[in-house]
Amino acid sequence: MVLVRSIVTVSSFTMVSRILGFCRDILIAAFLGTGVLADVFFVAFKIPNLFRRLFAEGAFNAAFVPQFSGILEHEGKINAKVFAEQALAVLLWSMLIFVVFFQIMMPYLMVGFAPGFKNNTEQFDLAILLTRITFPYLLFISLASLMSGVLNSLGKFAAAAATPILLNICLISSLVILSKHTETPAHALAWGVSVAGILQLVWLLLNCGWAGFWLRLIRPRFTDNIRKMFRRILPVAIGAGVYQASLLIDTIIASLLPSGSISFLFFADRVNQLPLGVVGVAVGTALLPLMSRQLGAADYKGALESQNRAVEFSLFLTLPATVALVVLAQPIISVLFERGAFDTASVKATGDTLAMYALGLPAYVMVKALVPGFFAREDTVTPVKIAAFALLINLVLNLILMGPFMHLGIAIATAISAWCNVLALAFILKRRGYFTLDSRNLVRLPRMVVASFIMGAVIFFSVLFFNNFLTYGISVKFISVAILVFGGLIIYCSLVFLFGAVKWNELKQIYQRKAT
Repeated sequence: MVLVRSIVTVSSFTMVSRILGFCRDILIAAFLGTGVLADVFFVAFKIPNLFRRLFAEGAFNAAFVPQFSGILEHEGKINAKVFAEQALAVLLWSMLIFVVFFQIMMPYLMVGFAPGFKNNTEQFDLAILLTRITFPYLLFISLASLMSGVLNSLGKFAAAAATPILLNICLISSLVILSKHTETPAHALAWGVSVAGILQLVWLLLNCGWAGFWLRLIRPRFTDNIRKMFRRILPVAIGAGVYQASLLIDTIIASLLPSGSISFLFFADRVNQLPLGVVGVAVGTALLPLMSRQLGAADYKGALESQNRAVEFSLFLTLPATVALVVLAQPIISVLFERGAFDTASVKATGDTLAMYALGLPAYVMVKALVPGFFAREDTVTPVKIAAFALLINLVLNLILMGPFMHLGIAIATAISAWCNVLALAFILKRRGYFTLDSRNLVRLPRMVVASFIMGAVIFFSVLFFNNFLTYGISVKFISVAILVFGGLIIYCSLVFLFGAVKWNELKQIYQRKAT
């Protein structure tokens, strides 16, 4: 129940962030549409975020959190604080050098990131400028990620989970206020990204201090603990790099497709990221420090129980979300983005892309629940090999499908490679005796699948009834989609309780323990 309460805490703040994120994306769609300007900003926004996931949320956190948790558990708070300060110093100077290098080399590196822009000098130069503005965000968010790891290891998930809210507030403010004073709205958004990084860093620095971990900036030294951390980081960085290379390949290929392809993929992925962010990120964030502590205390039964509950909670929410996003892809995109420069053709292309992305949603989330089974045991090599396998599949499928299906082929390839990734992770964990579905999951998961498909069938036929309403103005469309979404939610919840996939007394226990 501790795991579920932690997941609920992270999910709650992530939900607020995602709602603000949708407000942000609605404004971006209205201001930029799906043309050249939007494609350029999304490249400028994606590049620092790619390295953020690689360095900060990927390799660094996967190596830092288990080691910090172990020191905190066995050596006490003082030694854990010393290690965190050492890691902070090394991370600061490493990322500072990396950011300066990228700023200098940006014109040459952009040829690799978006080769399709090279044919349009104005578009290419703008991409270089905006990426130079956004790239310092990587430095700030990397330091903030370390502080998130400290807070999560202390069992304080709220502050770190609330951090993305600041990014969305800054981007919304930049569009509404700053865009009046910049050359284009894309310039305002780029500045908003870097300002958000500074605010996120200050916010988490203060929260670490309030938790009793005021982190000083000391001279970087490669102590035994730091060398140990880097030995763990290297294979994780390669593994995270494999996944990020997959995203980069998607962007490179999309830049070679007709104008708007990058934007179709971006907006569809943003909607798909709602359940992925709310559930998947929350599961991974809460599960890794918990399993690290349990395995450190030789509580192998508890670790297996935690991972099973993470799988159960993940699929309980993502199975119906997958079905709903496939069935309602077009109406959802229309309600969220069809205004201003985002026209009917954009809705059709983006909605089809969302439906393809959504097919891989359970796999994206399950990866977050399974990978901690390796990282918590300090095995950072095996997920790398599996990620490389998934990347190869993604690359081959991209090349095969981009011709006949254009941007849809990229989304289909991403979904298929995600399923290959999660199946390989589950197979190896089971073969090593680290994970197997318990009797509770073997009984409940099939019932969740049945409930999800029944819900999907009801929504599908309901869409036929609401079809005329979905062609009216934004207010009527919004109400119609809201009725379909919440109606589907009520149907699914009723079915899972009816089928016994969820028990009322378990929900009461979570609520009562959270209240205490």
